[in-house]
Amino acid sequence: MTLCPIALVVGCKKCPAFSICPVKASIGDYKPDAPAAHTGAAKKPPASKHN
Repeated sequence: MTLCPIALVVGCKKCPAFSICPVKASIGDYKPDAPAAHTGAAKKPPASKHN
C-alpha cells in the first residue's frame, strides 16, 4: 500500500529523494528487481591431476 504522498502523485522513481529514501519499498510504490541468482562461492578452476 502506497502511503508516501509523492509516490501517490508521481511515483517513487520520479521523486527527488529516490536515491536516498530508506522507506521507498515500504511506504512507496518501488518494487526492487529480482536479484540475480547467486551461486555461492566463486568458481574455482578444476583441480590439476598429478600422475
